[in-house]
Amino acid sequence: MATTSSTTYDSRGVRHRRSRRSPVPLLAQVVVWAGAAGVLALWWSDTTSVIGAAGWLTGAGRITGLLAGYACAVLLALMARVPLLDHTIGTDRLARWHALGGRCTVSLALAHTLLIIWGYSLSSNARVTSQAATLVLHYPDLLKGTAGFLLFLVTAVLSARAARRRMSYETWHYLHFATYLAVFLTFGHQLSNGADFVGNRPAQAAWYALFVGVAALLGWYRFAVPLRRGLRHRLRVAAVTPEAPGVVSVHLTGQHLEELGGQAGQFLRWRFLAPGLWWTANPYSLSAPPQPGRLRITVKTAGGHSAAVRHLAPGTRVWAEGPYGSFTADRRHFDKVLLLAGGVGITPLRSLFETLPGQVTLVYRARRLDDLALRRELDAIAARRRAAVHYTVDEPPGHHSPLTGPGLSALVPDLAAHEVYLCGPPGMAHAAIQALRDAGVPLRRIHHESFAF
Repeated sequence: MATTSSTTYDSRGVRHRRSRRSPVPLLAQVVVWAGAAGVLALWWSDTTSVIGAAGWLTGAGRITGLLAGYACAVLLALMARVPLLDHTIGTDRLARWHALGGRCTVSLALAHTLLIIWGYSLSSNARVTSQAATLVLHYPDLLKGTAGFLLFLVTAVLSARAARRRMSYETWHYLHFATYLAVFLTFGHQLSNGADFVGNRPAQAAWYALFVGVAALLGWYRFAVPLRRGLRHRLRVAAVTPEAPGVVSVHLTGQHLEELGGQAGQFLRWRFLAPGLWWTANPYSLSAPPQPGRLRITVKTAGGHSAAVRHLAPGTRVWAEGPYGSFTADRRHFDKVLLLAGGVGITPLRSLFETLPGQVTLVYRARRLDDLALRRELDAIAARRRAAVHYTVDEPPGHHSPLTGPGLSALVPDLAAHEVYLCGPPGMAHAAIQALRDAGVPLRRIHHESFAF
């Protein structure tokens, strides 16, 4: 997205740009909350009175059910990979919104289920268990709705951080497709049993429009666009070259690649049409600025998919979805920039190191000297643009610099006047953010690209 800017100076004489920030993140939140208010208004307009405990419980069950259904549509829309949202809000931020919304949605669905069963059992003077059986077995579409609800619960459990650590990205990614099925299974019972929809044609039409619209976004951006681009760009593997222990670069060629519009710092989801790899699309960042007809990614072995990438044969067809992410030069507002990389987090920062304007310093952290991938390129870029680059490793001890406020300040003079692009594993990123805050860097000037899924 294009921005306009002007140059100003702060109280310390540090020059920075005042860019107009995109209104899309705020507008997106306004739309989401306005929709939630509309859902509550639907319940309010259709409820004349609430009498007794059964009425209060059933009313609360209706509200939580409506909000849970609406939240399902919002969650799917957030992950539809709409370029306007992805390039302005950012993939990481959308993922955090999605994770928070997912927890809220499951909680609302669970509350809806319990409240409705309890409220109906009080109304009919039946036991809770027998009332639950009656609802599931004899109400329209509720057997399917129950199956969908159980799928939501299973997905929620598997999305917990402790469970995610025990599974590969590919497994986690495909398990999440169960949410599509869960939404499909639960959709029917909302219209056939929901007191706010039965006999209310305008409400039914609005609900259908909401979910059909979200389905159209998903169908277009997650399936049709990748298929069209795969046929259009005809990407192929040109070569696979080693960079460090367990790290390789994949060089790709294709047609009309300028139409992708990729920027330094962004990533794409790559589907390699090779045995064992074609069934999943994994995210890897561009490790060099896009060139006419050529792209490059750098991959570290961290699972079955990434391990197989090193064995790709030249000529292998590739489909790419994207580019995604807002970890680009558009975020820069200050002339002084620190790029802080950990491990293979150097991949998007290497592209930014070459292309980002202003005074740029790179700090690259790794476990050992041999793990410093792309070092020769980084040194050449630093020499060409007369930029500072610092390598710090755990082994041998003489090359180590602590990831603390004083440690970073010793490497980067006037650190508090810098804007920071940070990319690395979760533990390193958490420690780096704390160190930067201790050194006086405001949180709003720390741009973070996460590896976590």
